[in-house]
Amino acid sequence: MELIHLLATSSTWLLVCVGLISLLIGSFLNVVIYRLPVMMEREWKQECAEYLGGDQALVSTDTGPFNLVVPRSQCPVCGHKIASWENIPVISYLVLGGKCAGCRTPISIQYPMVELATALLSLLVAYQYGFSWQTLGLLFFTWTLVALFMIDAQTMLLPDALNYPLLWAGILLNMSGWFVPLNDSVLGAVFGYLSLWSIYHLFKLLTGKEGMGYGDFKLLAALGAWGGWQILPFVVFASSAFGALFGIAWMVIKRNGQSLPMPFGPWLAMAGLVAMIWHEEVLRITMQFLAPH
Repeated sequence: MELIHLLATSSTWLLVCVGLISLLIGSFLNVVIYRLPVMMEREWKQECAEYLGGDQALVSTDTGPFNLVVPRSQCPVCGHKIASWENIPVISYLVLGGKCAGCRTPISIQYPMVELATALLSLLVAYQYGFSWQTLGLLFFTWTLVALFMIDAQTMLLPDALNYPLLWAGILLNMSGWFVPLNDSVLGAVFGYLSLWSIYHLFKLLTGKEGMGYGDFKLLAALGAWGGWQILPFVVFASSAFGALFGIAWMVIKRNGQSLPMPFGPWLAMAGLVAMIWHEEVLRITMQFLAPH
């Protein structure tokens, strides 16, 4: 029993376990990042077809089951079925030289990068919070944000299938005060949603354009549910700064001076991760800033 207790409380053992598990989770997140938007598109087409009286032109020609489990992963070029040994996080990519085992088509660097990013962020969470229930909760938080970051960056979508579980999980965990009191959690969700909702409608009223999507409102509500209303000023400011810096860098690289539609979700996710990993520090800085002088 003493050995088990020693292993359970060892920070090194914790980091090793979290690192290995999160690499596997990162591999699964790659599946979510690719398949969830396709599943959403199929569902929308089916709903539109039913609404328009069965217009088959809107229905996807791919009628087979398609979800996070089936069909089996395969190369989009040659159809080569991905074997289990080809699916080992990071290692398989290196062994294959970044190319399909069937047709030697290059494999996107996204796959090992998502796996590594998931592992590194998870290790940071485990290092900060140690062997605790908070670590377990924040690992779920981190993994969900990684998926949301990539999906929004690629498709400008923030799926409800990820946003809503993140929101409700934050409120449920804070019923026991894991991160903030329940009142702060509920107010964080409410103010998070309404703040961006108000900005959206004000911007639309003044310009006639939509500056962001409803998924952004829900994501900020979820972040507020986890960290409380107190982190919202930091998250909004930091995400705006991240987005502005990226936009400026993009224009400099492209050298055309043109603005481009840019998703806001990735920057919300980045700011939310910072706010939760260094939660106490962010709360202290924010409350000092908000306190009357």
